Amino acid sequence: MVQGWLSPMISVLQSTEGPSPEPFSGDDISWTTSVTYITAIIFGAPMGYLTDRFGRKMMTLGTTLSLIVYWQIKLFCLEPWALILARAIAGIPCSACYIVLPIYIKEISDIDLRGALGSLLILNRNIGYLASYVCADMMSVNALLWLGLMVPTVMFFVLILMPETPEFLVKQGKVDEAKAVLAWLRGVSPVDRALEAEIENVVRVEKQTKADTKSVWGIILRDKPTRKAFIITLIIKIAQQFDGYLIVLIYAGFVFSRASDSISLKLSPNKQIIMIGLVQLLGSIFATCIVEKTGRKLLLVTTSFAVGIGMLILSVWFYVTSAGIWMPGWLPVLAMCVCIFADAAGFQPISYIIITDLFTFQLRGTVSAFTNICAKLSNFVQMKWFTNLCELIGIHWTFLFFAIVCFFSTIYTIFDFPETRNKTVDEIYEKLNSRGEKDKSTAVP
Repeated sequence: MVQGWLSPMISVLQSTEGPSPEPFSGDDISWTTSVTYITAIIFGAPMGYLTDRFGRKMMTLGTTLSLIVYWQIKLFCLEPWALILARAIAGIPCSACYIVLPIYIKEISDIDLRGALGSLLILNRNIGYLASYVCADMMSVNALLWLGLMVPTVMFFVLILMPETPEFLVKQGKVDEAKAVLAWLRGVSPVDRALEAEIENVVRVEKQTKADTKSVWGIILRDKPTRKAFIITLIIKIAQQFDGYLIVLIYAGFVFSRASDSISLKLSPNKQIIMIGLVQLLGSIFATCIVEKTGRKLLLVTTSFAVGIGMLILSVWFYVTSAGIWMPGWLPVLAMCVCIFADAAGFQPISYIIITDLFTFQLRGTVSAFTNICAKLSNFVQMKWFTNLCELIGIHWTFLFFAIVCFFSTIYTIFDFPETRNKTVDEIYEKLNSRGEKDKSTAVP
């Protein structure tokens, strides 16, 4: 809702009849939209360390508290300085939600549910987008702000009742408490054999990590399967950020206006945003329903390829129509919806799920924080220089670049990405190791 609130509100804030004593200038809007990414990078850098130091539950509560402060500032004042301050504070949850929550969810989930539950992060995010779009069209500015405040306030008190994750409790030496929490989460007795085996495995991994004299980054860079897993995660994460998804959202209004020249598609800006939010939500629901049936690899391959096809169609359509040749107006709208649906259905949720699948609980915080910084930098680069790039080489070539990124991701996933569904980290690393040994034996007779 933090991200979704701004899109329909920009025109309201710039209006003389808006909630601010004076209309927002272009410079005010520029700072309002970009400052979140700056603070997200700053606060995201230590987020992995803090999650490992103070616990998943404590950082989740801190994230929720920052959301409460964000909405309270806007209720208190909507002048430019106050909104820019609120958006700066929003950088905390905009990093933490993508670092802390996937770790918390994974560490309380059973192995055959972690994909479906992990995909709920993107599903709930898109519910928040759509709720903001619809409520902005139906409610007053003040009422929407109270609704935004209510959600994290209720969740804060609910989360107080939630347990810390068993894996973090083991890390703290609280093995008996971890066993009791895991028994409650699984709905079984604390003396259940499968539960005891799971706790013993966590304790074993913790002892191995403590015995290793290398630092966290030392393990990531020097341990062969861990290094491979890190490279795979980084490539897929950056590819997902440069698949053009953000740009399609930004240019949605432009595509609608160009398409309306040849088809009777007259939608108000708010209705266009609502339509985009609905497509996002449908994609997320689709991902949650099938991610445990198809596996991560197949879903990632098909959705990245689908986004690439959509971007290629948009590139061709803009190029051909700029040359004065007629093409049907429904084509770019369909391509845009395919991109948004496919990204929400696989590319986005899988890029977060694999971080928790590919790394032990000691490394998840560090890897999540680093990849989040890379993601926010990618977003900042696109937001800052996309318009200049389009003016330099043309929007059609820019969309073609996005298509190439998606097709590269498809090919890379087919050959290098290991299936992680229903597999432990040890099983995944064994597969990565055996693959490397096979490649070596092939190359050196």
